[in-house]
Amino acid sequence: MIRRITGTIGMLVLSMSVLLAGCSKGDTIKIGAQTYTEPKIIAEMYKALVEDRTDLKVQLVPDLAASPVIIKAMKSKELDMATLYSGEIFNGYFEIEQTKDRAKVLQQAQEGFDKSLDFKWFDPYGFENTYAFTVRKELADQYKLEKISDLTDKAKDMKIGVDTTWLERDNDGYKAFTKHYGGLSFGQTLPMEIGLVYEAVSNKKVDIVLAYSTDARIKQFELKTLKDDKQFFPPYDASAVVRKETLQKHPELNDVIQLLVGKINAETMIGLNYEVDVKKQNEKDVAVEFLKKSGLLK
Repeated sequence: MIRRITGTIGMLVLSMSVLLAGCSKGDTIKIGAQTYTEPKIIAEMYKALVEDRTDLKVQLVPDLAASPVIIKAMKSKELDMATLYSGEIFNGYFEIEQTKDRAKVLQQAQEGFDKSLDFKWFDPYGFENTYAFTVRKELADQYKLEKISDLTDKAKDMKIGVDTTWLERDNDGYKAFTKHYGGLSFGQTLPMEIGLVYEAVSNKKVDIVLAYSTDARIKQFELKTLKDDKQFFPPYDASAVVRKETLQKHPELNDVIQLLVGKINAETMIGLNYEVDVKKQNEKDVAVEFLKKSGLLK
């Protein structure tokens, strides 16, 4: 996704400088997180779990510019682990089979990062964070909308608010989408910054918006996510990724990291993001509360 893979050279240098300055040695596990809420919450979960169940300490390194910054830091042993997304395979780290099949993308992430980078890519938490079409709940109820294909006969009468960059991209943007879905196109497309699409749908200036699938504002504005039934958008399943050298040195981490595998679905992640982004709680409190409710932390 665009927000994970972009970033100027300056941001990369700055992020690495902060990282190098803040690292400590010894039995401390360093967990990196990108600039947005979701990986910060999960990093706090792992900090709490690791420090509760092992003798290790955890240092969090948040606000790294993008996933490539994290991967570079892991390669240079300045980070031990982070949350990454299976679609990261499309960023040229190793040769891949071009596919949008969710299981095959995950398999290539696990095998490729193992062989090429010596990272263990764990099974997913249970959600992905990718582009998603979302619609106002009253419209979804009115037209019984569950998946994108349900829009085939209705889209011509609807307005859609979309990320400006997505509308303009040729290979994986709006033009490619309409072709992929058999000519499905909307009556009016309104390009705007992605942060503004939610205000537009709230004010009923648009009917559908292109969102990120775990964005807190899906809950805030009571939107319904439509299933991408023809798999146009690449899968981005979230997983813990850890340097194998770290796991060899601290094998007890394997069981701790497995605790979150399959435990967080998209609805849950939206709710956790909502607590931080909308209700303004801090990531640590939200993470610890989730672990306690899940029976993973006393």
